[in-house]
Amino acid sequence: MYGTMAASSHRVTLGPLVAAVDQGTSSTRFLVFNSKTAELLSHHQVEIKQSFPKEGWVEEDPKEILQSVYECMDRTCEKLTQLNIDISNIKAIGVTNQRETTLVWDKETGEPLYNAIVWLDLRTQSTVERLINKTPGRNKNHLKHKTGLPISTYFSAVKLRWLMDNVDEVQRAVASQRAMFGTIDSWIIWSLTGGKSGGVHCTDVTNASRTMLFNIHTLDWDPDLCKYFDIPMEILPKVRSSSEIYGLMKICSHLKSGALTGIPISGCLGDQSAALVGQMCFQDGQAKNTYGTGCFLLRNTGAKPVMSDHGLLTTVAYKLGRDKPACYALEGSVAIAGAVVRWLRDNLGIVQTSEELEKLAASVGTSYGCYFVPAFSGLYAPYWEPSARGIICGLTQFTNRSHVAFAAFEAVCFQTREILDAMNQDSGIPLNQLQVDGGMTSNRLLMQLQADILCIPVVKPSMPETTALGAAMAAGAAEGVSVWSLRPEDLSEVTSEKFEPQINPEGETSIFSSVPLGFYIIGSMLMLVAAKFITGHS
Repeated sequence: MYGTMAASSHRVTLGPLVAAVDQGTSSTRFLVFNSKTAELLSHHQVEIKQSFPKEGWVEEDPKEILQSVYECMDRTCEKLTQLNIDISNIKAIGVTNQRETTLVWDKETGEPLYNAIVWLDLRTQSTVERLINKTPGRNKNHLKHKTGLPISTYFSAVKLRWLMDNVDEVQRAVASQRAMFGTIDSWIIWSLTGGKSGGVHCTDVTNASRTMLFNIHTLDWDPDLCKYFDIPMEILPKVRSSSEIYGLMKICSHLKSGALTGIPISGCLGDQSAALVGQMCFQDGQAKNTYGTGCFLLRNTGAKPVMSDHGLLTTVAYKLGRDKPACYALEGSVAIAGAVVRWLRDNLGIVQTSEELEKLAASVGTSYGCYFVPAFSGLYAPYWEPSARGIICGLTQFTNRSHVAFAAFEAVCFQTREILDAMNQDSGIPLNQLQVDGGMTSNRLLMQLQADILCIPVVKPSMPETTALGAAMAAGAAEGVSVWSLRPEDLSEVTSEKFEPQINPEGETSIFSSVPLGFYIIGSMLMLVAAKFITGHS
């Protein structure tokens, strides 16, 4: 049922189509689905450059991001035309995006005032430490009762604070009321609906819930939180539901086709929420894990936010309509998953392609006691320790690049195990299988390794683009569009592949019979402290 259509014999029978912009950390995609079958008809993808101006800094160019959206739209429309698919059948467009990534632009010129500060960025570590130091008991969970989040470099408020403190253009624009703040969804929707000529400045509840400025109970910006971070509320976008018509696509000189003009943009979800919808995890207790640049495990907790006692986040999962209730999720966030593959390729040069890394790891089938903690951006859940740094250890003269490759994949699986254990403790009901998606799930070695380390089956849908599918579903189901039914009986049957665990968790062959990963995580922290002590006393 899924997959790009190759033949054109039954084009005339296609029902309404729905498109999605999927703007991720490493690439942008535009995808078109059949709303009646959830079949992916065509798509195009463009890689996004990341820049690292200083250690711990991660930036992207907002204009390059926008240009990549236009390019993907154009190329996908060309492909649809070649397949004899009528572009005018596209009835709605959804947007899904890398969350927390922060930018400020000038509403009069439409120009970004600085690069987008990516969610992985660590430049705000001193700001976070200062904020935590002034809280009662130096408690990083001081705001959690309102936000569901710890005070961390991960979230948008501290990135916005840095921009206002350190970028003259941003300071001047805020002072003259020309500044607009947004996460990537806001920037894309504002630009596509007209930009400086009447563009709609909005976000949805899922993206807003990742800023530390949003009250997850009232579902709106919180004046006290804005005061805490000293953020003027007038620069914030209007918060909307995840499924409603925000505005219409405007004629744009950047788009060759112009064919999408007038189509409503009617779905918006942060990428992890979109994947939860795309995996159809609409029931309390259902969960999915997405393997992208990072790794994100979300478990639907229904209409009530559940606060974690084990280092997880409480976040808004979705709100599929203006008058529909919000649903919440517990989330375990891992900063580095697919990014470790990119690092081994681009920084160490031990492989030329991501596929080569899988072959290397498969050639040895073991890390041979080598362990890799890729704490390039500190550690996220369940530790929330921004000062932690990466470590590769357990090396011997026998260790080679194939063992390091295997250890990198193990690291992704170990981190998932840690957040799954925390989630099971919080919920009291262990998951009996894990639904997965994201680019790394094409790696069969990784999926089998994950099943073995979790000791539960791992279930991968045949159509991997569940993030974009979730955004398309939200857009197609919006009031005024209504071409995609989200009623359980109308949802398409998803074909999937299941990876069963092949080791005995109690036996000597269990991966957990070796020293646990936590030992090395604590070790990486101790090494960092020791290094700081030595350099401070030299």
